[in-house]
Amino acid sequence: MAVQVAEQALSLYDLPRNASVRLISLSENEIYQVEAPSGRRWALRVQRPGYQSKNALASEIAWLAALRRDGVVATPVPVPGLDGEWVQSAQHPATAETRNVVLFAWENGCQPTFGMDLRPCFRSLGAIIASMHVHSRGWQRPAGFERFTWNFETALGESPRWGRWRDGLGMDAARIDLFARTAELIRGRLATYGTGPDRFGLVHGDLRLANLLLHDGEVKVIDFDDCGFSWYMSDVATPVSFYEHRPEVPGLIESLLDGYRTVRAISKVEEEEIPTFVMLRRLLLVAWIGSHAETDLARSLGVPYTDQTVGLCSAYLKRFG
Repeated sequence: MAVQVAEQALSLYDLPRNASVRLISLSENEIYQVEAPSGRRWALRVQRPGYQSKNALASEIAWLAALRRDGVVATPVPVPGLDGEWVQSAQHPATAETRNVVLFAWENGCQPTFGMDLRPCFRSLGAIIASMHVHSRGWQRPAGFERFTWNFETALGESPRWGRWRDGLGMDAARIDLFARTAELIRGRLATYGTGPDRFGLVHGDLRLANLLLHDGEVKVIDFDDCGFSWYMSDVATPVSFYEHRPEVPGLIESLLDGYRTVRAISKVEEEEIPTFVMLRRLLLVAWIGSHAETDLARSLGVPYTDQTVGLCSAYLKRFG
């Protein structure tokens, strides 16, 4: 962990003296809560080495700031460093390792969970996702805008950004065969679906419940670290991440679509392919858990997540194979 880097980074910002630093999340990056003696708080994100370039981070912030400024959705407010730049570099005092860091004003709210009635949340989220997609298509991106692409190859193919699904936990020969047949069916269907501008563009890419905040009836969207170019309907699949096997998921997706349609029409072909995007995300997360075994989330899900994926693959193959 890079708590020393986080502590060093505080000097790069106009922050109160004697602010405390506490790790609150470890996933792709490390998220620290920074708190002043007055009680005012910020969120400091220490980037995983090599995951994003400085320009890609600046591009991420440009979009999330535009979404908030244009009234699309409440997103985190970035805090510039003393030099006026959003992205700063902090050095580990002992190893001299340099990490990119980004500071945000603290956003109040609580994460939605599967222990509550999520239908109203998903309905609101659906309208937000549609508004984000409309904004994405019309927004004039700044010169040099840089974000990676989430397509089949970078998810489940030969250039996987989150690791290979074959290296997921609890894999054996039978599961590798089943998952491989599922992945090939996904590949073929997405090739037919295509990447036209009405179906593929700039998306959030990771709208799981942990990246949402509920506050005074409002749904806020945080953590744009994985935003990039992908299918718009993939944003409809990611809110059920890690819970794809739960029986209430179809109803929640329908609630989300009800909200989505209030802003943007969905074609029959788009709607019919949503199960493909749910399955794509599921196999992508099998890969992520296998390649991020050091995180609390991966440890909490473990082999049972792969076990529960078997039935989903069988059902998908039966439906579309």
